[in-house]
Amino acid sequence: MSMADELLRPKVPVEGEPILSTDAKGVAQAFPGEGIARDGSDALGGDCAHIVNAQQPAIFDIRKYGGKPNANIDEALLSAWKEACAATTPSRIVVPTDTYLLNQVTLVGPCKAPIELQVQGTIKAPSDYTQLPDKNGNWITINYVDHLTIFGGGVFDGQGKEAWTKNDCGKNPKCVKLPLNLCLNFITNSTIHDVTTKDSKNFHVNVIGCKNVTFQHFTVSAPGDSINTDGLHIAKSEGIYVLDSNIKTGDDCISVGDGMKELHIERVTCGPGHGISIGSLGKYTTEEDVTGIYVKNCTFIGTQNGIRVKTWPSAPAKLKITDLHYEDIIMDNVENPIIIDQEYCPWNQCNLDSPSLIKISKMSVNNIKGTSTSPVVVSFVCSKTVPCENVEVGDIDLAYNGNQSCITTKCSNIKPTFVGKQNPPICADAAQSS
Repeated sequence: MSMADELLRPKVPVEGEPILSTDAKGVAQAFPGEGIARDGSDALGGDCAHIVNAQQPAIFDIRKYGGKPNANIDEALLSAWKEACAATTPSRIVVPTDTYLLNQVTLVGPCKAPIELQVQGTIKAPSDYTQLPDKNGNWITINYVDHLTIFGGGVFDGQGKEAWTKNDCGKNPKCVKLPLNLCLNFITNSTIHDVTTKDSKNFHVNVIGCKNVTFQHFTVSAPGDSINTDGLHIAKSEGIYVLDSNIKTGDDCISVGDGMKELHIERVTCGPGHGISIGSLGKYTTEEDVTGIYVKNCTFIGTQNGIRVKTWPSAPAKLKITDLHYEDIIMDNVENPIIIDQEYCPWNQCNLDSPSLIKISKMSVNNIKGTSTSPVVVSFVCSKTVPCENVEVGDIDLAYNGNQSCITTKCSNIKPTFVGKQNPPICADAAQSS
């Protein structure tokens, strides 16, 4: 990472530290609930709590471009974006408080100055995915923008209930492609905060080829039985931060794809959902290494998994997954709290006699507490061909809240190093203590 990259890289805020955003008048202010010390005083200090921006953004209200409540706003949003993106000074597109209909839109940069999308109302997709003009496209796509801010307290409602019943992509490689709510491609130095994505027909948010992007106070909302509705899928990106967010969905709360470098996930609540997962990886020879994943101060509630790494056996990719760190995590009635699965094989689509070729190394798991709904509270199933290496397990305190059998752990092709205390004992036959 160059010096310039280091200066641009967002700082992970700590509790009580102010995070500056802009309010409806273009005034920089702390996010709600931030900048307040533990004693209730202003952490910014008196009159310094609000700092006036040097230049307020020009306002581009979709109503001035023909946007009306309970009507389609495709053309209004595109027209507002075209003018705002061409402006040589900061701009803000406003979707006011109300409900609006949107068929499908692609917003393309680069823009000439920082640009904001302030969504105060609810934007609804067609409930029938066949109504989208581009049947192979996604609902809202934003490409090639630097210094983008999306905020406003509004909702992107994908109205996916009808589409979930038609999702058979787990079994059918020729399945119908369902649209994602929000696709961010090649976005840099940007922030998405205080907005909600709801009931996407497919993944809620796709983050591909992005750099230095922060999601904060971001909400994902979908039922636990909604199919393939990952909250955020992040891949081929660098310097991504997901902070102070709440994700409820029917698949992975956050899924990490190949080519990911420097992902920080802090103070995120996940559940229902399938946890925070790296992978699945290994199916394609073009996949790239994953490195620098940090998950800290997160809570999992009623999820299928907690922290998970999954790779395919009998698959061609030989990439590396390295530098993974999980710390200070609460598991509340989680089925599989801690899991490495290098025999990931849903629908029996692979040969377990041909081990995964992906190397997992430099992984630490520390201060994980809570309850499991299954007796196997920790499962490290690594590859026979390339066993897991340099795995450190710190303080673990997990209880099984059922009565089917005794609490246990499962370990293969791994020799972890232990520090602190482990309850229950983990990988006793393969352990190294320090």
